[in-house]
Amino acid sequence: MFDKTAFESTVSGLSGTVGVYIHDTATGETWAHNPDSPVIAASVIKLFIMAEAYRQAEARLFDFAEDVTVPPEKCLPSCGAITYLHPGITLQWGDLVTLMIILSDNTATNMLIDRLGIDNVNRMIDSLGLKNTRLNRRLFEPALSAQGIQNYITAGDCGIFLEKLLRGEIVSADASAQMLRTLSNQRLNGKMPFYLHSEGIRCAHKTGEDDGITHDVGIIYAASPRVFCFVSQNTDVPESERALQDLAALIAR
Repeated sequence: MFDKTAFESTVSGLSGTVGVYIHDTATGETWAHNPDSPVIAASVIKLFIMAEAYRQAEARLFDFAEDVTVPPEKCLPSCGAITYLHPGITLQWGDLVTLMIILSDNTATNMLIDRLGIDNVNRMIDSLGLKNTRLNRRLFEPALSAQGIQNYITAGDCGIFLEKLLRGEIVSADASAQMLRTLSNQRLNGKMPFYLHSEGIRCAHKTGEDDGITHDVGIIYAASPRVFCFVSQNTDVPESERALQDLAALIAR
């Protein structure tokens, strides 16, 4: 049984907007804190881009095995690997999906947004019944960002998505299983899995961060799979990340 008092004391006093959603898939027990409060998505929006890639692949509109050359002008800074490889590298679209998730590669993300279409990603989001999640622009578009045009998520929407993924309901059972395997190969593991790796507890998750923003949403494979979504903005990032790590340890007990 969840120690909800400990959950509450861990998040109380955190600055900014903090949303948390915790659900034990075996017992149905749930605890939430501001689950419907929208926050800037940062890299968590990549979950929904991945889902649309699988939808289009099953509809034979997108081929994971098709080669794609990355033009140097498409390379973006910060997260990922592609920018740091040789100019004009040729990969497959499936490689870009993998890199977008496990290394949060921003170059791969924008290329996938262009290939899949913003409207198509949002139709995928709507089809899942998510009310407060939206892809409004590509990454690194400062002019749009200055106008307040951002991508948004909530802890509750991410929780719904992950629960559907566990049930095999995102695109298909096979596509859902493949997406879970990709999330389980996450290389950015300083948040949710911080205390769990040494205990052999596996996580399938996706992080996000920016100035004053830190997120991690995923599944903790404890005695039963437990969905854990922590999102925050306008926050003290080190303080919120410590709370996130502590919550994950509490959930895994």
